[in-house]
Amino acid sequence: MQIRGIFASLCVASLGAGLIYAAPAGQIQVQVNLVNLFATVRDNHKAIVTALRQDDFHVYEDGQRQEISNFSTDSNLPITLGLLIDTSVSETYMLSAEKDAASRFLSRLLRDRDLAMVITFDVDVDLLADFTDDRSVLDRAISRAEIAPSGGRLVAQGPFQIGGNGGTDFYDAIYLAAHDKLSSEAGRKAIVVLTDAEDTGSKLKLQDAIEAAQRSDTVVHVLLISADGGDEHVAKKLTEETGGRMIVVRSERNLEEAFDQLSEELRYQYSLGYAPSNKARNGSYRKIRVETVDRGYSVLTRRGYYGPSD
Repeated sequence: MQIRGIFASLCVASLGAGLIYAAPAGQIQVQVNLVNLFATVRDNHKAIVTALRQDDFHVYEDGQRQEISNFSTDSNLPITLGLLIDTSVSETYMLSAEKDAASRFLSRLLRDRDLAMVITFDVDVDLLADFTDDRSVLDRAISRAEIAPSGGRLVAQGPFQIGGNGGTDFYDAIYLAAHDKLSSEAGRKAIVVLTDAEDTGSKLKLQDAIEAAQRSDTVVHVLLISADGGDEHVAKKLTEETGGRMIVVRSERNLEEAFDQLSEELRYQYSLGYAPSNKARNGSYRKIRVETVDRGYSVLTRRGYYGPSD
């Protein structure tokens, strides 16, 4: 796989476990590792819970209770979003409705300081709009999404060059969105994918896509759109391992309802931060569990992160 992309050099870099400040030569280097979590809480009626306090949460890393040092309930925290649209032949019957609903979703969701990009994938992965806050640019990009010819395009047309196999590059699309684009962004990050989750052409594996999302602190949500069910196992694993949701869509009405649910969840999130008690710098994967004092509530957040390494 060949990826094209140029990123500016930054003096502050996100490393999954937090931030490392690289001081100029001759000065003392200060290292602060902070794990940031964004959590959505629902009650047993599936309604969003918005009035919890810091003391209502317990956070565990590899089974060890952690001390929450940062807490916020600000629903206006900026978000950086990747909208990925499956344009393989299997999505022909719903693509028009997907495009209309996706445009309305971005219009409702995005606020000042938010950014979004639009990517399509079939036998290759195309970036139709890079990160922007311009709704008209995003709408035009969504409108350009088209079903790939049945014979397939064997030469990549977008900025990502993937030696296409003539199938649907679902895993490659997730990997590239997370690794090549979102990894250099800060703050809340999410990918929303409209797909049947059936991959028939990627060079990479599902675990590669999951790990790329985890390393870039990106939550992946999947709207599973398929007349015959799609691959629920893949969609469920991808979303659960990254802290997102899978929503099954069977009709245009279901599609609107699914986007409404995601819009609500992405806006009403709690921000929790902690300095991990595990100070090892070995790059290992660490499991996270977040609970509320009220056990009748369910918490949606990422399941872990890759620790810092030297």
